[in-house]
Amino acid sequence: MKELSLNILDIAQNSVKAKADVIRIMLEETENTLSIKIIDNGSGMKKDFLDNVTNPFTTTRTTRKVGLGIPLFMLAAQQTNGTFSITSRHEDEYINDHGTEVYALFYKDHLDFTPLGDIVSTLTVLIQGQPSIRWIFDHKTHKGCVSLDTDTLKEVLGDVPLDTFEVIVWIGEYLKEQYNEIGYY
Repeated sequence: MKELSLNILDIAQNSVKAKADVIRIMLEETENTLSIKIIDNGSGMKKDFLDNVTNPFTTTRTTRKVGLGIPLFMLAAQQTNGTFSITSRHEDEYINDHGTEVYALFYKDHLDFTPLGDIVSTLTVLIQGQPSIRWIFDHKTHKGCVSLDTDTLKEVLGDVPLDTFEVIVWIGEYLKEQYNEIGYY
């Protein structure tokens, strides 16, 4: 993928399919590294599926037999000499504590580093597509932090749905404003 924000979109969609109602996207950035962690409370994966999830021919899709999202994300990290891990607890074994955590570390000074890209658009698409999910976003940088929690927005908005056009536009502007305040772009 041309930008890591598209990998984040793909993995977050996996969390949606796993029926997560809380999805946390955490980015931590130094001058030399970028770590991305996506945590959900979805149904999780059974051990046999988890053991093969980085194989492109392991997928839950019924329309095609190839799933490239996780393998491409892993490859993007490893190409920078970074690391990748995925852990999961399936709801059959962990009734009250199930879900999945995907983690990748990238070295930004490596020639093969894929840029983060348009994370603001990724977040607004995710929120607009699944407004009932609690989306928690934190991006910590050496310049400052950008964050958003849709539960806080829901408290303020009351009966106004998150996927209302004006609200989605505001969310995008709010995130961009935070990035501008820390001088990220």
